[in-house]
Amino acid sequence: MCGIAGLWSAPAQGDDLCVRARRMADRLTHRGPDDGGTWAEPEQGVAFGFRRLAIIDLSPAGHQPMSSASGRFTVVFNGEIYNHVELAEQLRARGVSFRGHSDTEVALAAFEAWGVRESLPRFVGMFAMAVWDAERCELHLLRDRLGIKPLYVHRQGGTLAFASELKALREVPGFDGAVDEIALAEYFRYLYVPAPRTIYRSVSKLPPGTVLTVRDPASPAEPEPYWSVEERARAGRVQGFAGSDEDAVDALEEVLGDAVRLRLRADVPLGAFLSGGIDSSAVVALMQEQSARPIRTFTIGFDAAEHDESRLAAAVARHLGTDHREVRLTGRDALELVPQLPQIFDEPLADPSQIPTLLICRAAREEVTVAVSGDGGDELFAGYNRYAYGDAMIRRASRLPVAPRQLIGAGITSVPPTAWDRVHGGLSAILPMTRHRLAGEKAHKVGRLLRETSAGGMYRSLMSAWQTPPVTRLFTEPLRGAAALDAPSLERIEAMMLYDQQAYLPDDLLAKVDRASMATSLEVRVPILDHRVVELAWRLSMRHKLRDGTSKWVLRRVLERRVPRPLFDRPKVGFTVPLADWLRGPLRPWAEELLSPDRLDAAGHLDTSRIRRCWSDFAAGRSGQHLAVWTVLMYQAWRERWSA
Repeated sequence: MCGIAGLWSAPAQGDDLCVRARRMADRLTHRGPDDGGTWAEPEQGVAFGFRRLAIIDLSPAGHQPMSSASGRFTVVFNGEIYNHVELAEQLRARGVSFRGHSDTEVALAAFEAWGVRESLPRFVGMFAMAVWDAERCELHLLRDRLGIKPLYVHRQGGTLAFASELKALREVPGFDGAVDEIALAEYFRYLYVPAPRTIYRSVSKLPPGTVLTVRDPASPAEPEPYWSVEERARAGRVQGFAGSDEDAVDALEEVLGDAVRLRLRADVPLGAFLSGGIDSSAVVALMQEQSARPIRTFTIGFDAAEHDESRLAAAVARHLGTDHREVRLTGRDALELVPQLPQIFDEPLADPSQIPTLLICRAAREEVTVAVSGDGGDELFAGYNRYAYGDAMIRRASRLPVAPRQLIGAGITSVPPTAWDRVHGGLSAILPMTRHRLAGEKAHKVGRLLRETSAGGMYRSLMSAWQTPPVTRLFTEPLRGAAALDAPSLERIEAMMLYDQQAYLPDDLLAKVDRASMATSLEVRVPILDHRVVELAWRLSMRHKLRDGTSKWVLRRVLERRVPRPLFDRPKVGFTVPLADWLRGPLRPWAEELLSPDRLDAAGHLDTSRIRRCWSDFAAGRSGQHLAVWTVLMYQAWRERWSA
């Protein structure tokens, strides 16, 4: 796991190139504290910078930037190719020899043997790469299939630059830091900036599963897909799964077991995150099954009981025999972490679980260099509560004429969430989703859903902090992947899942994990998001995922073969924090300062009066809009850190 950066300038900038690349890479030292390097081709104007977190082959043979045996290809590589051992065996059969045993050297040999684009389908892993082809004078920028590893691209004045994080691109001379107001509006709705946009107008995200081939840094080029989750979803639904239910469990057990096996490869200490939920418990169970010693596991606990799964995680750990650690998170801890968030997440991100994610990564890094996570199970196996109740509500709401439906929605949202909480027992007879915790917040979600005019709009409303972003200019462009919500070949829940896999997963969840882990120099591996698991999940029918009101049916059955059902068969809690309590308590003075009229006005593009009303209503307990408040706080903190 590493940090990569580089640039290609026309005309060539000569000896300055390595200096610039080194400055960019130095901003990423947290991603790679073990080693660093630069490489340049002055005549062409190309330079790479690199910071290394040594995981595979700790010797100098793993140093980057690295060139292939013939010198044709030079690469900087962030991530891991987990099946590099098998690929090396195939390449040795073709007469290839290796100096060391790093996956980087194997990737370069693969490029020489099969070509850059032709090698990608053979890779099992997570990666962002820059590859210079000296023979063809081409720069290839690559990103893994699911978008686990980030890659940002900056174009300006005849120079193309790339980096693992935005902060490195700010070292490019003449960097344009103007805010993209469309991206900002999308951020306020969805808590993150959807690809391909970034918060900066001059920078884009390379989409997952694509290759950007550049032949002239001054000429535009578009990324081309080599793998698409949407294509795999549609193909999987057409192909289907022909076996029995037990065959489906066997198939998932086999492919997920192999994904876990590959992710146990490391030359450094390795552990796992264990929340006690289905996903992490299944992953840890498969890890422990394949390990000769107790796996080190880490969980996080909260003082608020409705958010705390630490006791359940400890019970699973005892059953599996792991070496377990628990970290507690309080409002005071959050107060200490919050000022660091803009530096770590150098694009606005308002997913509140960024706080516990950062804390557990720090705790794990004290003992291990690699941690395995259960991320991805909700998106692949219909784990979110919003899938089932969102489908039910959209179906019911669509039967009503738009005008009365919107009137009902307005009525629901006019009642404070705290009032709905008090009457949720009676409300549950009408709105089944309120049988779960946080009834008032969920009632408001339903109210906002009813006010939308289309099925796609209804689902997007469930994902939105602000239905109308609090900016002085209004943009209505849809989130990337929104077309999937109206896909006729998919069931509605499948369309929701595809939507999340295309946008929420790479741009929120995986971005959050990448920044939090790499800020602590920790590599996080996600076996559930092995592309082979994803492809199998799309071949399975909805009844393998959601059955009789139970989500993740097939994944639960895999876990049940290893862990007694009472240890995990319970309502979903999710990796959430008591943010509302914190904002009304220990974080309130900090929030009051950032949301003062003067500081809001200084941004120049925020609707100060709307934001102040939202904050006042929330602080007084008249609304539950803590996520809306958090988006503004995270933007304000980011702006004041990076716009100066």
